[in-house]
Amino acid sequence: MGTAVPRACNFGGDGVAVGWCYNPRPMKIPRRIFGFALLVAAGLVFSPGSLPQKRDAYYLVYVGTYTTKQTSKGIYAYNFNATTGQLSSIGLAAESKDPSFVAVHSNGKYLYAVNEIGDFNGSKTGAVSAFAIDPKSGALKLLNQVSTHGAGPCHVSIDKTGRFVLVANYDGGSAATFAIQDDGSLSLVKGFVQHSGSGVDKERQEGPHAHWIGTSPDNRFALAADLGLDDVLIYKFDDVQGKLTPNSPPFAEVKPGSGPRHLAFHPNGKFAYLVSEMSSTVTAFAYSAQKGTLSALQTLPMLPKDYSGVREAAEIAVHPSGKFVYASNRGTANSIAAYKIDAAKGTLTPAGIFSTKGMTPRNFAIDPTGAFLLAANEDSGNIVVFRIDATTGALTPTGQVEQVPAPVCITFGPVE
Repeated sequence: MGTAVPRACNFGGDGVAVGWCYNPRPMKIPRRIFGFALLVAAGLVFSPGSLPQKRDAYYLVYVGTYTTKQTSKGIYAYNFNATTGQLSSIGLAAESKDPSFVAVHSNGKYLYAVNEIGDFNGSKTGAVSAFAIDPKSGALKLLNQVSTHGAGPCHVSIDKTGRFVLVANYDGGSAATFAIQDDGSLSLVKGFVQHSGSGVDKERQEGPHAHWIGTSPDNRFALAADLGLDDVLIYKFDDVQGKLTPNSPPFAEVKPGSGPRHLAFHPNGKFAYLVSEMSSTVTAFAYSAQKGTLSALQTLPMLPKDYSGVREAAEIAVHPSGKFVYASNRGTANSIAAYKIDAAKGTLTPAGIFSTKGMTPRNFAIDPTGAFLLAANEDSGNIVVFRIDATTGALTPTGQVEQVPAPVCITFGPVE
């Protein structure tokens, strides 16, 4: 691999090591409409009761932002019409410091956001915040905020049972889990692993940088993409206690210097797709649900052969139909690469590269119906709406552009 072997230590709920280091009842989902989330619109005043009445066609959207950039104040909310693709601002849903990545609970009652900071309550760590969602107005009420036990948390997800929140600490190079309590608030840390090692790029990969964490479709495993190690680390996940223990093998490798960033599973659970930031590539994997292992099938570029600009890939998503994969390019490319999926093999065929009509598409999201894609252009401060061609996967801008200061993440939520 050309890198040091990853290493992790397990910690208990009080942050104390509990004995090992290593080298590398599902909840019923309510029948309600789910929507999109994460909007940042500085200076907007929240307007309670502004959600449309035709609820079956609309979704709530929340947008996480960087408050240290532009004029953002926290998390913003929008209405999204899944029939027309119209995105309408509600306003500032909650003030919060650098709530970069957000996730909405499957019950539609709660939203969780990482605070991508390096100093929380006097300690060199970031935080994760729990919010209650007002289903009528879309407003967010802070429930509590706890330490992530690592600086710069950059990704948050919720396990398939809806009982745990998982966080990746980029600067801290670690991963942590938290129990969701009865009122939606978060417990102190339940599971924790500290990655160690380095990669071939001495500037970008001087140490571990956990960039994404999520559970497998059956919730038996938790996977963490680490940019600094060129690995996707794989843990057995205890969805009763929230503990993380190394799988065997404990990681899947990518080409040295790739910088793994985010991973997305195919709806059938047989395949997974990884975007690597530093190489601007997408890797297709076959996934063994029984063993919790990833086997590489192919790696494809996200940029034209003659591209000579900055390579800085960001987000990846699989279309709800399972037919397409999309991955975003930042740097000087400012585009989204599309791929068609071979249904039997899981391999990819390039289907086009599309401008995001803005600068630095750090994140994008596909609406639950699969008809539209919303691209969050961080540095140009806007969200651009695209219509998805159901046959080819091509992206066509609808003409709608919503101004949002420093958008980082978009996620869909419910409308009551």
